[in-house]
Amino acid sequence: MDKNYHTHTTRCKHASGSEREYIEAAIAKGFKELGFSDHVPQPYPEGFTSGIRMDMDELADYTDTLVALREEYKDRIKILIGYEVEYSVAYFDKLMKELRRYPLDYIIQGQHFAPDEVHGFYVGYPTDEEDKLKAYVDVTIEGMKTGMFSYLAHPDLINYTGDDDTYKRHMCHLIAAAIDLRIPLEINFLGFTDGRNYPCDRFFSLASKMGATFILGCDAHRPTQVQVPSDIEGLQEFLDRHNINYDQTLKLGLV
Repeated sequence: MDKNYHTHTTRCKHASGSEREYIEAAIAKGFKELGFSDHVPQPYPEGFTSGIRMDMDELADYTDTLVALREEYKDRIKILIGYEVEYSVAYFDKLMKELRRYPLDYIIQGQHFAPDEVHGFYVGYPTDEEDKLKAYVDVTIEGMKTGMFSYLAHPDLINYTGDDDTYKRHMCHLIAAAIDLRIPLEINFLGFTDGRNYPCDRFFSLASKMGATFILGCDAHRPTQVQVPSDIEGLQEFLDRHNINYDQTLKLGLV
């Protein structure tokens, strides 16, 4: 692994370290490419402020900072500019119109809420409600169908604690859509190292058997989290257990 496209900055309000520190950490690990994909700002209704993403007026600073560093480090590593995007039909078109005003290499889809942050629920909280599982799957597939996303981050973030049959029935729809749309599914390092509910065996055993494609993502919120698989105890065993072959080739550009 010599490429990572899931890297955050302090603008998301829950990460630490400068962009330069992330880049230096990537170079030290032998990375050839590092993509920044901080949590995208959203054109939310007036009066609603997200505590987990940059504000819309920070887009220019985010872009300008990375453009300057991309030029400075061009002989040592390739720097890409992206976002981790929360898809929502209510805000997506307006968001993309704004993002297209700036240099942008790619976006990845990261669904943390269903149907959205303003009116929905956080999918990482434990739930045994089938309706919430279905809501997550439905909005995720809707986002994938836009054709704009390079891959799906932490596809098993939904923390469904109900029975396996219900889980598999709905998640099979998500996996099948990803396969049909040729969207890789991310094995998320942060979730693994933090002992979160993802990446989980019941999702990736299913995804592997169905023939999905996979990509690794550091989901780095600190420079020390820019890692390779051998840095993380148990990760290679997880990959081997589910016969996961990954490809770090990223589809660039937007539709």
